[in-house]
Amino acid sequence: DTVASAILPEKDVDGFHPVNVGRLWRGEEGLFPCTPVGILALMKNNNVNIDGADAVIVGRSNIVGKPMAALLLRENATVSVAHSHTSDLAGLCSKADILIAAVGRPRFITREFVKSGAAVIDVGINRIEEGLVGDVDFDGVADMCSAITPVPGGVGPLTIAFLLSNTVKAWKRNV
Repeated sequence: DTVASAILPEKDVDGFHPVNVGRLWRGEEGLFPCTPVGILALMKNNNVNIDGADAVIVGRSNIVGKPMAALLLRENATVSVAHSHTSDLAGLCSKADILIAAVGRPRFITREFVKSGAAVIDVGINRIEEGLVGDVDFDGVADMCSAITPVPGGVGPLTIAFLLSNTVKAWKRNV
């Protein structure tokens, strides 16, 4: 928090400064966290219906979960933010049209968590003996999904792309 607050809001390409967080939640323009912005772009570019959709985000971090909720609310989704203390997490997730996993547990999201036809976005990066895996059991749920992101190679490249996009926005505003 101290570091994020020390950066000028107009140069905060990560989108973590309290001013930018406030702009996000107020529906204003600003520099917003790159991973959630990338996820939103991914869904829009792949015709995932967001307007009126039931969306569940598993993870409440300031980097992904909370800003993702704000962005989805701006797009008229009904949003639930779940976490380790959520009772009947699988039951809640299994009703979601859009399920975003940012929980930090390898292959935690299994078939019982996924509604048939849901769009599933895996934000997790977990290093295990086999290599990198996401928070979603990709092989176990892919056949149920209308769309699903792989790990690696799904959301990660979008995070970098939107970091560069924020850098260009910040430069243009400050030239």
